[in-house]
Amino acid sequence: MYDVIVIGAGPTGSTAAKILAEKGKKVLLVEKFKMPRYKSCSGQLIKKSIDLVQAYFGEAVPASAMCAPAQSRGMIFTNDKGKEFCFEQAGLNVWRSSFDYWLAQKAAEKGAELRDGTAAVLCRENNGSVTVTLKGAGICTEEAKYVIDCEGAAGAIKRKMMRHTPQYITTFQTFNKGSIHLDYHYFYAYLQPELSEYDAWFNVKENLLVLGVAVRDAGRIGYFYDRFIDYMKNRHDLQIDEQVKAERWLMPRIRPGCHIDYGAGRVLFAGEAAGFLNPMGEGISGGMESGCQAACAVFNHFEAPEMVYEEYKKNTGKLKGYMERQWSFAGGMADTFGEMKL
Repeated sequence: MYDVIVIGAGPTGSTAAKILAEKGKKVLLVEKFKMPRYKSCSGQLIKKSIDLVQAYFGEAVPASAMCAPAQSRGMIFTNDKGKEFCFEQAGLNVWRSSFDYWLAQKAAEKGAELRDGTAAVLCRENNGSVTVTLKGAGICTEEAKYVIDCEGAAGAIKRKMMRHTPQYITTFQTFNKGSIHLDYHYFYAYLQPELSEYDAWFNVKENLLVLGVAVRDAGRIGYFYDRFIDYMKNRHDLQIDEQVKAERWLMPRIRPGCHIDYGAGRVLFAGEAAGFLNPMGEGISGGMESGCQAACAVFNHFEAPEMVYEEYKKNTGKLKGYMERQWSFAGGMADTFGEMKL
């Protein structure tokens, strides 16, 4: 019998597992993919994320997790009217595979059992515990007093537990050899509706040009991607010599009110599984903070599950408020997100 099973070894799950393990709880941290596992992500750590790493893990992000250019100078947005907004803020550029693995190892060092290559396919709450069906080399079940689901927006557990049909944004990005007349130290977001149904972006990782679009209708990826490439060629002299790889991912579509699914019974959702996501897909800071709060609520009220949920919801109130303000700011900057204005 585990005290807590944490599903998903990204920043959210590793934070929750590390905090609970160092407090003496018996924790199983399961990850669907073999680690180090890759996730499609810009890998841009904003200052808030960097500070949370220091606060929760007691260390700075290691150089081994970074990629060139390691130092980020901020973000430059182009709104739906073509006006640029530059937000200077020191940040870091990381590979998510290395960064996430480092966090998971820190959780393991504190005593969490890390089991990768293992997918959680079903949770069933019993009288005083939760049975989790796991699929790895074979199929097995494990018992825990609580489960914290941190597997992301389209995780199997949440899909089976939620009665409503979630809405997703599909992201598509390519890594390319080539050149462009932009400063590699910034992350660029383009909010023009003719370029995407959400946003389009450009950043650089190890001299590879990363170009992506986000859409509500996955069938329109090719249409918007081609338009974005033409825009970047005409506007910033983009030249692509070779496409190295292409990838797609899902993230939750945030709607007015920023609804959060906190979980049910002895199963809590955290990170993107709960719906914590800032504009431009920044989910690492919200993931780490919600993972911490879920872990603390479980620890503080281990024998009173009805209080766990209430404390978790209460203590993520500021995080939800921050998220709402960020989305409202984006709504004020571009009509693309106008429905999000408070």
